[in-house]
Amino acid sequence: MSHIYIIHENPEWTAPLRAALNDLGLPCREWFIDGGPIDRTGTPPHGVFYNRMSASAHSRGHRYAPEETEAVLEWLESHYRRVINSRRALQLEISKLKQYAALNAQGIRTPRTIAAATRAELISASGRFDGPFIIKHNRGGKGLGVRLFDSRPALRRYIESSDYQPPVDGITLVQEYIDAPEPFITRCEFIGGEFFYAVRVDTTQGFELCPADACQLDDASSSPTAGTSLKFRIENNFSHPILDGYARFLHANRIHIAGIEFILDGNGEPITYDVNINTNYNRNAETAAGVDGMRAIAAYLGGELQRVNESLQG
Repeated sequence: MSHIYIIHENPEWTAPLRAALNDLGLPCREWFIDGGPIDRTGTPPHGVFYNRMSASAHSRGHRYAPEETEAVLEWLESHYRRVINSRRALQLEISKLKQYAALNAQGIRTPRTIAAATRAELISASGRFDGPFIIKHNRGGKGLGVRLFDSRPALRRYIESSDYQPPVDGITLVQEYIDAPEPFITRCEFIGGEFFYAVRVDTTQGFELCPADACQLDDASSSPTAGTSLKFRIENNFSHPILDGYARFLHANRIHIAGIEFILDGNGEPITYDVNINTNYNRNAETAAGVDGMRAIAAYLGGELQRVNESLQG
């Protein structure tokens, strides 16, 4: 019997999908990466393999889980298994520099960014920006390592302090600060390469924008009683020309399920700054809008599994 296999390193983020798959009666198994070896010497089982590896795995003690996952995905793809969010998708998930190059190849605008490998390079790169700038980790997730500075001396004080967080892959990005007319970003969710919905995320409280329920346990703004102050709000009937570019980008890079984030500049033009293949959804926002992202993913995976089974029978 073929199964849906979930490749991941975070049980909390996987729980809503597991529940949705069970509700639909779909057979699933989990491959927890960094929790024990997966034998790659033989032939992989038949089924659908959904890659949910996260760029922030190292922040949960799974430093090499992305590297292990890449090897697993190469093994699966070499045997022509149905992989949702391919090895190429993982490569973009764990490198914003690669993300930006791939987005630019599809004509999608990204922030002006300079990469730095040492603290000296970081300070030097900051001198090439007029006014405020942001630093962030090349391999981040959840807004890890994102800091806003208004000057080079302020950056120098930070990197010389005990608060400094070195990037896990050795690369820090220095990026232009986008002075948005309003304090929000938009995250566009895609399932099966097709637009599902957009969520407006309030940024007044900072840059850690993870929508998963597990990330919101201490966030009063995610309470259902917060009314219009909800940090995450799904935009009904969202439409924007950038969605076509996103669909092309996803198809070109074999990304099937993802959230893509953009911010509007002072001229109202979108600047895309992050792609998340380990996409999560905010339960309160979905309840208010009457949608269920994980159930939609489960249904999509079920359809893919049916196609795999039909091909085996044929």
